[in-house]
Amino acid sequence: MHVPDGFINAPVSAVAGVVAAGAVAVSLRGARRELDQRTAPLAGLVAAFIFAVQMLNFPVAAGTSGHLLGGALAAILVGPYTGVLCIAVVLLMQGVLFADGGLTALGVNITVMGVVTTVVAHVLFRGLTRVLPRTRRSATVAAFVAALVSVPAAAVAFTAVYAVGGTTDVPIGKVLTAMAGVHVLIGIGEAAITALTVGAVIAVRPDLVHGARGLAAPLKLRVDGELVDAPAATPAPAPAAARSTRKVWATGLATALVLAGFVSFYASANPDGLEKVAADKGIDEKVQEHDTADSPLADYGVKDISAPRVSGGIAGVIGVGATVAVGSGVFWAVRRRRTPEESGTRTTETV
Repeated sequence: MHVPDGFINAPVSAVAGVVAAGAVAVSLRGARRELDQRTAPLAGLVAAFIFAVQMLNFPVAAGTSGHLLGGALAAILVGPYTGVLCIAVVLLMQGVLFADGGLTALGVNITVMGVVTTVVAHVLFRGLTRVLPRTRRSATVAAFVAALVSVPAAAVAFTAVYAVGGTTDVPIGKVLTAMAGVHVLIGIGEAAITALTVGAVIAVRPDLVHGARGLAAPLKLRVDGELVDAPAATPAPAPAAARSTRKVWATGLATALVLAGFVSFYASANPDGLEKVAADKGIDEKVQEHDTADSPLADYGVKDISAPRVSGGIAGVIGVGATVAVGSGVFWAVRRRRTPEESGTRTTETV
């Protein structure tokens, strides 16, 4: 759903840019409450993983494909504020390095693909986890539903932006029907990927899933015929190795590299939902060439390398590396510093 330059006029693109900048500013402050020294590098990994999975277009209908938007996945894994930043980093890398998504439309893309998907998914996920049994399985189910709804929500948001600032005269009802219809199908794929990923991480390290914190139901005891919460047990201090995130980080990075560097070659070549609707309805009549169309990595290939498999694989690996580096740097800079009490160290008074 990457909006290119020329779909939305300059004034509305500028307003969307202001909205996106404001959302990023708010998210930078909010991310301090979600990130610490342990989770900041993992947030960079989430951004890189989303970049990699977005390269894997899957068929959804005749001549149409879809790909992960990632807002729901990011919000559940690392929190809504950090999730917005993850998608913003991904979109920035895609626009600057790979000519994917217009630069003047960056604000539109961050607003639609980042803010809308993340907020909708977070609100729905938190609502569902409050009414469903507080178990890890419920978190996976809630992730599926939240991701499913977030994609057509983004399609509706794009339609609203197009209704105000579209550069072509296409009946808005036709655009809404086409966008919502195809993105409901894409949402099914998004939901499956999100649920599988969240479920896999919860199964291994539930403590690293932001949305799964506190989901374990308290133990109940029957006292005088009534069920009461059992006293909370004091957990034994976990060894340093058990608290380490290095294995998770290394496994996640290796997975992202394989997906972007190898599996992406087998992705569907059909246009994605927005591209298909734009071509069918005439939204793309005034599309503009990307400002970085001459980039050595434009269109996810390395210039002057003729072998498609090699060219695309190298580009994917470069993209994952750049995204994890930039994302980790941003998240490390905004992380919450741990107090001496949190880190388990003692302070001494100076005399």
